[in-house]
Amino acid sequence: MASQALPARGARLGRQVAPGLVPRQREQRAEVPTVRAVVLALPGGNALSTRRRSPMAAAAIWPLARHLVRAGAADGVAAHVVHYRFRGWNGGHAHPAEDAEWAVGEAVRRYGDVPVSLVGLDMGARAALHAGGHSAVRSVVALAPWLPEGPEPEPVKQLNGRQVLIVHGTDDATTDPELSYGLAERAKKVNREVCRFEVHTDGHGLHQHRPEVFALTADFVLGSLLERPFARPVADALAAPPPLGLRMPLASGFGRSLRA
Repeated sequence: MASQALPARGARLGRQVAPGLVPRQREQRAEVPTVRAVVLALPGGNALSTRRRSPMAAAAIWPLARHLVRAGAADGVAAHVVHYRFRGWNGGHAHPAEDAEWAVGEAVRRYGDVPVSLVGLDMGARAALHAGGHSAVRSVVALAPWLPEGPEPEPVKQLNGRQVLIVHGTDDATTDPELSYGLAERAKKVNREVCRFEVHTDGHGLHQHRPEVFALTADFVLGSLLERPFARPVADALAAPPPLGLRMPLASGFGRSLRA
């Protein structure tokens, strides 16, 4: 592991996410496992803004990061919520994507040669997809990704060799589910390890089926980072050809009996 810090750029990993809900005395006695894998949670943002990061956007993804730590802490999974330099994507600058890639390098500097999973929401999902080409990235999760239509299609070649999960609510009025399907379809042509789940009747925040979305994300992230078998619906989605594996419905109650 490198001994020198990466050049300062304004972006930060933020403090390590704690699992929470652990009694203080028990927490003090518990041994801290060696970090074997890292999750970087990437918040949403705005199309154009050079203002500092949004605390509200970070707060929106914090519960998911905590859930992932709670599920994987015993196996050495650590998580950080990335703090961007700016809250905007800012056109061709793609500042959050640059910051996400920097954060992967910083995680490797801190923890050594560990696999990394990028988990993004909204604009953070787009940043995760863009930064997925970093050599340390094992998997990418894009939740309700913001994928604005433009003259050039979103890149997908960088996702080759990564395991990719896209999740989108069918009633999302903020980001277009059909755009994420189109990206998943193109990504599947260069990488078989791509799947996409549709959360029927849910909106942009995926609040209506939050327990299922959290369980799906945890199963995918921990499966990829720790090389565990995926739950059957996830394995089936990865194996199925388009459109089946890219329009997989997220079943109500997913996570209550994952291996059933």
